[in-house]
Amino acid sequence: MANQANLEDVEIASAPFLAVLSDLYCKYKSVKEGTLANYIPELAKVNPELFSICIVSVDGQKYQVGDYQHQFTIQSISKVFAYGLALEDHGRDYVLTKVGVEPTGDAFNAIILDEQSKRPYNPMVNAGAIATTSLIKGSGATERLNRVLDMFQKYTGQNTLVDISVFTSERSTGHRNRAIAHLMLNFGMIDQNIEEVLDLYFQQCAVMVNCQDLAVMAATLANGGINPITGHSAIDSRYIKDILSVMYTCGMYNFAGEWAYKVGIPAKSGVCGGIMAVVPHKMGIGVFSPLLDMRGNSVRGVKVCEELSQRLGLHLFECSDRIGNSNSL
Repeated sequence: MANQANLEDVEIASAPFLAVLSDLYCKYKSVKEGTLANYIPELAKVNPELFSICIVSVDGQKYQVGDYQHQFTIQSISKVFAYGLALEDHGRDYVLTKVGVEPTGDAFNAIILDEQSKRPYNPMVNAGAIATTSLIKGSGATERLNRVLDMFQKYTGQNTLVDISVFTSERSTGHRNRAIAHLMLNFGMIDQNIEEVLDLYFQQCAVMVNCQDLAVMAATLANGGINPITGHSAIDSRYIKDILSVMYTCGMYNFAGEWAYKVGIPAKSGVCGGIMAVVPHKMGIGVFSPLLDMRGNSVRGVKVCEELSQRLGLHLFECSDRIGNSNSL
């Protein structure tokens, strides 16, 4: 299996490693800061106490604590995978004519485009994600949705479904996203069929996953596009670097710079309360806790990932190689 040899460097000992996750779970379970994403009515109904942490290594070892089987809608984390599908459908050169790769420093739902190119800044903000979704090929709405669901199945290793109540909720309240879409239509970044594009975007955001799924999906990216549980390819490996690059620079909304500085690994958050992080060639991390900070990132999730990075030496620019050393756990 691809990258399996890297486990010799990881050497994760299950007992101490699981003890670290349990320690972080207990430490941050009492954190009550943050608010639910109440601008999407269905997300405002989520139990704020839910909390889980999962890690999957590139050879398929799983470590998990908390409510890791609880299902939630993937929301903005879906942007990562839709971007990958658009890259496979069109190649990076064409996709770059429609969506840039620059961080914005603005909120994820800002109604702005690059003044010179008229492109959305990157595929991890709403404008870029809507443009990316519009690039997914298919002869009609049903075929495009089925392609998206098939893609998620490759990453998770199991059937994926859309939460219809969340999709309907987002569709009925998504006026800001419609404004973004009309702005991009004006500059030729998407085609005329705005409602069909937005429906697919709302549906991909309403795909149901659990925390373990996030970790498996992240581990698939860490493993060169090969799902470590199924052994099947989820994406052409040539596009992994594109995906991880924009995750690293743009994946955490307008907290991306501080995340890169403190945590130092590619990641993507969503207003569902999920965070998916990738340690290339080693592991995928999933954290779920629905209470969000003012930027739309999970409060507990950020704290967990910051401490995991510090304790295990995960930062990409970390000089020492502490990961997997049981003495450092």
